[in-house]
Amino acid sequence: MKFTPPAALVWFRRDLRDFDHTALSHALAEFERVYCAFVFDTEILDALASRTDRRVEFIRDSLVELDEQLGKKGGGLIVRQGAARDVIPRLAHELGVAAVFCNRDYEPQAVARDATVGKALESQGVALRTFKDQVIFERREVLSGAGKPFSVYTPYRNAWMRQLTPRDLAPHPCDAHPRLAPPPESAAIPTLAQIGFEPTNLHALKLPCGMTGARSLFADFLARIDAYHERRDYPAIKGPSYLSTHLRFGTISIRELAREAHVRMLHGSKGAEIWLNELVWRDFYHMILALNPHVVGASFRPEYDAVQFDQRPDWYAAWCEGRTGYPLVDAAMRQLDATGYMHNRLRMVAASFLVKDLGIDWRQGEAWFARQLNDFDLASNNGGWQWAASTGCDAQPYFRIFNPVTQSERFDATGAFIRRYVPELVHVPDKRIHAPWLMSEAEQQVAGCRIGTDYPAPLVEHAVARARTLVRYKVVKAAGGE
Repeated sequence: MKFTPPAALVWFRRDLRDFDHTALSHALAEFERVYCAFVFDTEILDALASRTDRRVEFIRDSLVELDEQLGKKGGGLIVRQGAARDVIPRLAHELGVAAVFCNRDYEPQAVARDATVGKALESQGVALRTFKDQVIFERREVLSGAGKPFSVYTPYRNAWMRQLTPRDLAPHPCDAHPRLAPPPESAAIPTLAQIGFEPTNLHALKLPCGMTGARSLFADFLARIDAYHERRDYPAIKGPSYLSTHLRFGTISIRELAREAHVRMLHGSKGAEIWLNELVWRDFYHMILALNPHVVGASFRPEYDAVQFDQRPDWYAAWCEGRTGYPLVDAAMRQLDATGYMHNRLRMVAASFLVKDLGIDWRQGEAWFARQLNDFDLASNNGGWQWAASTGCDAQPYFRIFNPVTQSERFDATGAFIRRYVPELVHVPDKRIHAPWLMSEAEQQVAGCRIGTDYPAPLVEHAVARARTLVRYKVVKAAGGE
């Protein structure tokens, strides 16, 4: 009787690449035959608010390239649709594998799903092997001198940097190509229609998908990374890396990004240092989520759950649709709706405006970003919103409130970004573009923009709203908070 060498299954999730992939690397090193699979998880897809979701199209297009690349190496992707908690154990049984390999996720829903899959596999005599891949340091790997997790970013970053070694940034080789097994059935990656979705404007936006898309964006960014610290806060110019969606879905490796930034930092690049700090923030927020799952739906600091927010669905709708009367906020929200992207500086401004100017619960804003952002990542989104709302770890103090007008004057001085997304204001002069309600009747006539008709009057007066916020947060101070 011929002996059949043991096989393994690699379950791809938010790691859509065939290189520097921890789970794939380990599977190839340990097993003679390695199958690769992806599941369009209906428990995730069915919860999406729209059947036209750029993220689903991005994933689908990235899978096409991943399948092609695996096929060139003798393998390929098995793609299924259904509840992953059921599909993966069933597929493991069909293939007769000894183990399922995957990279760890830290979102509570994913943790629960993986626990269910692990139990089902165990009952079949199959091991579930999980690995760190989407962060440099996870969970309790970076601790204070007292052996406790950090809740403030700066000491965490300092400890992260001290702890970093070349081994932490080294790639995980995936070169054992002969061990990749082709799918048992021949099938193309399903179309969007086959998984119940419709095309979006993703391609019109020219957001490159897949591994080659990530590679082209990274090469472009490396050519200008040295100026990142000088350009990153200005939404009208090319400053960021634009890699966030690729990092979210793992079409590029976090280790490669951090390694390149670290090398340049050591050679004196301030831009690379600041960008590496942003990657450390990402690790920080993933650590916070993994160790404090209560932040999903509640404040990191429980005393802030006592803050009472206003119920203003009309104001919330105006914020979502970019009709607040504050041009920079409106431009940011319209950019998000049109492209699924928002500049990081504007995420802070828009979030602060919703919570501190309109007095609306940060959870409503978090949910809107979760629905709209191409790069939506629960850990970073939650961390950012709790920072803006002053409810999270190392958060902005509640009495420090972004002024949307001064932010506009500082970071979009000529109104170039505003005019791109708020065409009603295209003829408003620079000196009025940040606060167009200050235009006289004559100025409005010349600009062809009547405030209250062509463009909305401000929903609130910032100074008045700020005073209301300070009163709102007094409940925390009275309870012994800041």
